[in-house]
Amino acid sequence: MKTFTECKSFDWDESNIDKNWDKHKVHHLECEEVFFNEPIVTKIEKRGTPQEERFSVLGVTNEGRFLFVVFTIRKGRIRVISARNMNKKERKVYHEKIEEDTKV
Repeated sequence: MKTFTECKSFDWDESNIDKNWDKHKVHHLECEEVFFNEPIVTKIEKRGTPQEERFSVLGVTNEGRFLFVVFTIRKGRIRVISARNMNKKERKVYHEKIEEDTKV
């Protein structure tokens, strides 16, 4: 499995930098913040293709906004596919994971 911790930058271009703002009012810089703030919950998404794995991350922005971000890794860079606020179920998973990790 590829890991985003090895990535050095993000892959934004004209076609994807504003789409999450237009759809969900999530700024591209907020998307980046979740990768640097702890705690973070990641998993491999089933909707990926054999040529390109997709991952999701549950995380929090610097302002405390809880986001769900789907991304892939291209040429060692994180490319965000979509980002939105976490829904109720995702927030529950996120908080359960935090509790689980703090018990260890």
